[in-house]
Amino acid sequence: MKVKKMLALFLALIMLVSMAACGSSGEPAAPENGGDAQGKVLNIYCWNEEFQSRFTDYFEKPGLIPEGVKVNFVITPNEGNAYQNALDEALLKQDSAAADDKIDIFLVEADNALKYVNTDYTLDVVNDIGLTDADLADQYQYTRDIVTDSNGKQKGTTWQATPGLFAYRRSIAKDVLGTDDPTQVQAALADWDKFDKVAEQAAAKGYKMLSGYDDSFRTFNNNISKPWVDSSNKIVIDPNVMRWIDQTKLYTDKGYNNKTSLWAPEWSADQGPAGKVFGFFYSTWGINFTLLGNSLATPESEGGKLEVGNGIYGDYAVCQGPQNYYWGGTWICAAAGTDNVDLVRSIMYTLTCDPVTMKKITEDTQDYTNNITAMNELAKSDFKSDFLGGQNHIALFAEAAPKINMKNISPYDQAMTEQLRLAFKDYFDGKVTKEQAFDNFYRAVIEKHPELTK
Repeated sequence: MKVKKMLALFLALIMLVSMAACGSSGEPAAPENGGDAQGKVLNIYCWNEEFQSRFTDYFEKPGLIPEGVKVNFVITPNEGNAYQNALDEALLKQDSAAADDKIDIFLVEADNALKYVNTDYTLDVVNDIGLTDADLADQYQYTRDIVTDSNGKQKGTTWQATPGLFAYRRSIAKDVLGTDDPTQVQAALADWDKFDKVAEQAAAKGYKMLSGYDDSFRTFNNNISKPWVDSSNKIVIDPNVMRWIDQTKLYTDKGYNNKTSLWAPEWSADQGPAGKVFGFFYSTWGINFTLLGNSLATPESEGGKLEVGNGIYGDYAVCQGPQNYYWGGTWICAAAGTDNVDLVRSIMYTLTCDPVTMKKITEDTQDYTNNITAMNELAKSDFKSDFLGGQNHIALFAEAAPKINMKNISPYDQAMTEQLRLAFKDYFDGKVTKEQAFDNFYRAVIEKHPELTK
């Protein structure tokens, strides 16, 4: 364990040095791509099976893997940062590893993307891998910005776009607002003042507006006006984050939420048949994969059908909500040292640039994919979600996705957002004062990043 921690710290130090170098006038040396254009083994590092299923269904089954190449998925669940620790350790050994053991592809999330793209561990998808500007032109700009390094080089690409919406219970909206029509519900929730007013109305009817402390956090945090850390390494608390703190304290004290935390069993239960929560902030994947599953009285694994009558299937709808935001997403990065450059290019093109594949993924899974033309076609079609009562949610996602702005993303986002929510839970529950919660937050963040100040 000590060795792993030392390796992770060493890698973090290397990455910080690399980031500093990238910010200087001179560009870092181009990474070595490896020997042959096609190796015998394609090693893919990831933390769950989502990308594996996309790879299998839309790349392997169509017969696009070259003959003689073995695909090896190295999956490390990311509990307690286990995935990043395993990836960091493997990247440290990349130069000395045998060809068949080298990482070819690894996946990152938005919160940790800059940790990797601002280093020489990742390859430029245009100059090193060979995707063209035309290939990438139809991707949503924010998905490119997240994996663009400080020299303006795009170092990853994704099949997903993950704009967020507000998913609400139709039956509760009718009781509280007198309508479940998405246009009218949106008018009632169009800004945070209106949202708070509806929370008060919902409480009067015996409902919770939100399930827990974290539900609205990403919506507020995605709309900060400045990065979490300024040019002098001072931590900046944005007014929009302060508003989340104040709103969540109000909701907790007034009983407008159910005091749950994201992913807790109680939070999931609030989305089901016995729940009395007005709605949930969810992005593309969350609606089709998480909310749908939680809504069922009889899960699919137990023979339950995806149809009206099974729990509250069909009782949800979506609207834009008070602010534009995104949540989640997974990016494909090519590792420096890969000996499968041609194959990596083929994977990146097929799964993230090809409009035919993108459209098919959405039609098959209702996931929202990263191709503007394909998504606009579905937005204007008769595409619909039975789970959402026949609503074409793709149309709302297509309206929201171009508005996402990632100009304030920073390498510190993961630590900031995790530690802030953790520190302020005690404040919401009345165990500490706001000042004490801030002190606990600063202490935790500076322990992880000693270069920062409050």
